Amino acid sequence: MATGAVRIGQHGLNADDTTANKQEYLKVGGLWKAFGEFYALKDINLEIREGEFVCFLGPSGCGKTTLLRAIAGLDLQTRGTVHQASKDISDLPPAQRDYGIVFQSYALFPNLTIEKNIAFGLENMKKSRAEITQRVAELLELVGLADQAKKYPSQLSGGQQQRIALARAIAISPGLLLLDEPLSALDAKVRVHLRHEIKELQRKLGVTTIMVTHDQEEALAMADRIVVMNKGTIEQIGTPLEVYRQPSSLFVADFIGETNKYPVRIGAEGTAVSGDLVLQCHDHNLAEGSDAIVVIRPNDVIPHGRALDTSSSAGNGENLIEVQIESMEFLGSFWRTHMRSTYLQNQQLIADFSINAERRLGLTEGMTILVELPKSRLLIFDGKGKR
Repeated sequence: MATGAVRIGQHGLNADDTTANKQEYLKVGGLWKAFGEFYALKDINLEIREGEFVCFLGPSGCGKTTLLRAIAGLDLQTRGTVHQASKDISDLPPAQRDYGIVFQSYALFPNLTIEKNIAFGLENMKKSRAEITQRVAELLELVGLADQAKKYPSQLSGGQQQRIALARAIAISPGLLLLDEPLSALDAKVRVHLRHEIKELQRKLGVTTIMVTHDQEEALAMADRIVVMNKGTIEQIGTPLEVYRQPSSLFVADFIGETNKYPVRIGAEGTAVSGDLVLQCHDHNLAEGSDAIVVIRPNDVIPHGRALDTSSSAGNGENLIEVQIESMEFLGSFWRTHMRSTYLQNQQLIADFSINAERRLGLTEGMTILVELPKSRLLIFDGKGKR
């Protein structure tokens, strides 16, 4: 854990203000990182506001951990700058930077008790015994492990060890908290519980936080903003809703959530044509006759019941097509439904239908139904996968 000169209590425990109007706290400018002839990072520019929770999200090898390590000073950039609280820290060693860090492996000291692990950074800062005792007790209470102080890391569960690692990282009240895939070693149920705890803790402390993750659901649930990375570059920066609903590229749309993709030709007056199917689309800047890709997410497909049911309200829908259900998977809160349609040139359409919709419409495998592809939910990308 690297720490610099920090101030105890610089972030109040009730600092839950929104970050929208706060000042820039961390700025990365023109940052490149080379390993031999390979560039892991290429011209990264990023600004993070004070108190913001930002996730670096992307597939393995995209550069997200390399960027985190550059900010921490653990792997100095080849060129470019890093500013924290208006101070140029680009060339400072880790020990002189103001941050706390939590690794995927927790990195707790196995020979020290829990309270000694948390106290480690404070002791290095030459704090008084009374200050250390009070701070450790406060943090153990904060992470809900006050009764575990005398135990050793090996006596705790993975989730408990991760909470202790967090307590140790924030013990010295750093200006910046760095989390390197902190939940990836935990089972699914513990991960969901702990991500909520981490977010609540971050809100209470008001500490600017960067978390690296490859888990899309984790980023959507925790982040104020998401930095989507691919091949050493930033594809998009936005709120969870923005990157999910308004992806800037086909890569972002594909990586965050499930998608259905179909090649189309741009038609006249806001339409996209696939074979005999003419889809009404929202406004775009693509030229008529150009090749494009239309995307719709499974949860945006609306079922309208049996295709031959003339009493159906389907006549009021947009972009209605007839499909045949090939298979249905029960996934707890919804049915993932695989369908096929001649209107889509016999390509598969995947939809997520709620349990209520499945019951109401009596959906079964082999059934032919009408589905709606809402105009407002169709995403249009050019032939290169850009919007």
